[in-house]
Amino acid sequence: MHGGCDGSFSDGRQVVDKLRMMGFQKGLLPVAFELDCRHCGKRITMDTYEFSCPHCGAVHGVTPCHAFSADAVLCAGPGY
Repeated sequence: MHGGCDGSFSDGRQVVDKLRMMGFQKGLLPVAFELDCRHCGKRITMDTYEFSCPHCGAVHGVTPCHAFSADAVLCAGPGY
């Protein structure tokens, strides 16, 4: 998706922007993640590369290259 998966992102907005630019935002993750929302802390099940927390609206993103680790999920903030 970027630089042969060698690229890195410093914040969630960069991840979400890249997903939207490449058209991956609605794609299904290989395996859904159970994780705590990075903004409000409530438990969520993230099943797409871009996911909005149903509790607070914080948008989370993970690139396809890193979609096998919930640790790679970054938060872009509410309503991003």
